[in-house]
Amino acid sequence: MMPDRPRYEVIIIGAGPAGLTAGLYVSRARLHCLLVERGLFGGQIANAERIENYPGFPEGIDGLELGQLMLAQATRYGLKTVTAEATGIELQGGQRVVKTTEGDFEAGAVIIAGGSQRQKLGVFGEEEFTGKGVSYCATCDAAFFRDQSIAVVGGGDAAISEALHLVRFASKVTVIHRRRALRATRILQERVFAESKIQFLWNTAVEVIEGEQFVRKLRLKQLKTGEKSALEVAGVFVSIGVKPDTGYLRGILPLDNVGHIITNENMETTVSGILAVGDIRHNSARQVITAAGDGATAAINVERFLTESE
Repeated sequence: MMPDRPRYEVIIIGAGPAGLTAGLYVSRARLHCLLVERGLFGGQIANAERIENYPGFPEGIDGLELGQLMLAQATRYGLKTVTAEATGIELQGGQRVVKTTEGDFEAGAVIIAGGSQRQKLGVFGEEEFTGKGVSYCATCDAAFFRDQSIAVVGGGDAAISEALHLVRFASKVTVIHRRRALRATRILQERVFAESKIQFLWNTAVEVIEGEQFVRKLRLKQLKTGEKSALEVAGVFVSIGVKPDTGYLRGILPLDNVGHIITNENMETTVSGILAVGDIRHNSARQVITAAGDGATAAINVERFLTESE
């Protein structure tokens, strides 16, 4: 006898822009849908102080606010949500069973739209001082470092956006980057180079994070010369990218070497009725607008799949 589980037509895992857009489209199609999210609704954009390249907002919009607007729009059409972490997917009797920390849920189709972790430096002291000077979110923690000297590790859009936010609070921000040039977009580079309180350490890596109760010092290595040095800071913000949290899908879905889910242009995986969208997908552009496009594409194809399966 099959266990008595809550049943939906569609389950979406992850509430970033891709998942919320999929939820909007699916709910407007009058499909019974559940959105599973383990953390903040809005996903990674909730950490962005300002999003300037999403159409319709000439002055830009706060990332957390955009995520909440997307959620409000989707739930307006009947989307159900649950705060839980997905731990597995099984195929049982023509249905897809999503296992979560809040129990199992059953659906005719599943859209995987999230699950990523901040990349860590992997150096001595990082774990010990996480929450005690080591942070992965400037929007969350900048205010704790008012009038203090801090460091940002990374050179992409996220790292430079963090530095630009932190400079409003800190007395000095040092950007530590392994290369000689930033990877951030030109407009962000123009802004960060114009900030007198931001300095740069090029071709440099953090080897050790030191402190007592809180972070006090970084041990650094100049990668070209091998020279060792120390930098006194009250905090360090690590922004070297994110990695897909898809370990629970190994052996179920095809993944690339990093762990991104491989799909076709319709967002379909090789497993019937399971789709993937957004940053978790192989070769994603990792932009809010393309994530939303992925979500819409998946929702349209899910509706078609369920109709044909009847």
